[in-house]
Parts: sequence; C-alpha cells; structure tokens
Amino acid sequence: MVLKAIVIDIDGTITNPDRTLDLDVAKKFRELNVPVILSTGNPLCYVHAAAKLIGISGIVIAENGGVVSTGFDSPSIIADGKEECEKAYDLLSQYYELVKLDAAYRKTEVVLNRDVAVEDLRRTVSEHGIDIEIIDTGYAIHIKSSSMNKGTGLVTVAELMGLEPSDYLAIGDSCNDAEMMQVAGFGIAVANADDEARQAAKYMTPASFGKGTLEAIEYAISNGLL
Repeated sequence: MVLKAIVIDIDGTITNPDRTLDLDVAKKFRELNVPVILSTGNPLCYVHAAAKLIGISGIVIAENGGVVSTGFDSPSIIADGKEECEKAYDLLSQYYELVKLDAAYRKTEVVLNRDVAVEDLRRTVSEHGIDIEIIDTGYAIHIKSSSMNKGTGLVTVAELMGLEPSDYLAIGDSCNDAEMMQVAGFGIAVANADDEARQAAKYMTPASFGKGTLEAIEYAISNGLL
C-alpha cells in the first residue's frame, strides 16, 4: 500500500505544547512529494492562514468536517447543522455559564470555552431530546452535528482531489481525529493522543506533538507507505 496524500490535525499534532507551530514539521511538509491537507476543528480563516504560512495546499478541512475548502480563493462546501447547534446552545445557556469562541467565524458548529464539564452538557441535551454531538478536544468544547466529522470531511476532500479516502495517511491526537483515521488508509496517533485517537490509530509514535508528527512521517516513509 502506497499512500498518495497526508491529512493532518493542527493543535497538538503539528504544534508544540504551547500551541506554537513546530517549524521542523512545516519544513518537512514542504520537502514531501505528496499533498498535505490540514484538518482541524478551527474555523476556515484560521486553517487557511496556517496552510498559507506553512506553504501547503489550500484544500483544507475546518470545523471538524463541517467546512471543506477547495482552495484559498475558491468556494467552500458548508454542511448543514448550525441551527441545531444554536438550539442546543440556547438550551444549555439556561443551565450553565457558557462562553462562545470564534462565534463570528463559525458556519456549522458552536464552540465553547472548556470551563464546564462536557458530561453535564451531554446529559442535558440528551434529557431534552436534542440530537447533537458534544466533544471536548482538549482545546475547546464543540457542539456539532452528529452527521459530520473529520472523516466525512476527508471523504469530500478525496472526491475533490480525485482520490479515495484510503489513499491518505491520517495523523492526529484527539477524539475528533478518530473518524478521520478510521476512514484513511493508515492512521497514526502522536504520543499525547487521547484514548479515542489511540484506539483509532494503527500506529502510535514514541514522541508527542510536532516531534511525534516528524516520527509519524519517517515511519510512513521507512515502511513504504509514502
């Protein structure tokens, strides 16, 4: 199996523990002979800026698969689901003090500060019969449609690029990377990964954060995957 592209998370995967970009990773991306697609829970403006600064493809996955960009200056594919997310937020606001993040830029989900227990939020929406997913990535709490994730985003990206999801090496660290790693041809988790990401991965690197991604790429190359 020879993979044709890489799809990779940002926070905790190509960053250092202080969330700064690992410059060695950025340099490595530019040396590769395969496309590198950023996939993140962050809004589109953030991931486009990151891709441009790194010097890689403008085809990106944002908002946990809710938004897929076809390029820096091209139209984006935006999923439905924001209305249900706002409905869930309005309900939860009656019970908890919530702080929205990036509200002006979010097209498909509602994102909250991590100052409330995600289990409590899930229980409350479940008790009120709202079919919504709430995840904690370790950086923010995301209220999102249960029908979209980075895996569905990867399926869309693969179609845009004329590839199959199985043509991608997926690298990540968090629960929101699990579906992406499951549909990809091969999934690697860096050492700081949470339990869901670890379970979805086929290999785990000894190193964490950006250094783990460097190890992931070297592993893929040395094993003939790239």
